[in-house]
Amino acid sequence: DFENVGDELPLHVHGEQDVHISILARGKLKAYGPEGTWETEISEGAILDWEPGQWHGFTALEPNTRLVNVIKG
Repeated sequence: DFENVGDELPLHVHGEQDVHISILARGKLKAYGPEGTWETEISEGAILDWEPGQWHGFTALEPNTRLVNVIKG
């Protein structure tokens, strides 16, 4: 959960055993990659299917945003 605008889940990466799918259950986030390689705004209902080794982070654009991650492994 991201209580406030600007709350962040910093840039991180997952391997084969803990790679996940991200589902935005509520609110709006900016998802981004390292050093400005990519960024996108996602809204409620968005699904992001990550690959192992794909760096990603999130910043809340609305208060009370909820992100749900489902491990694929």
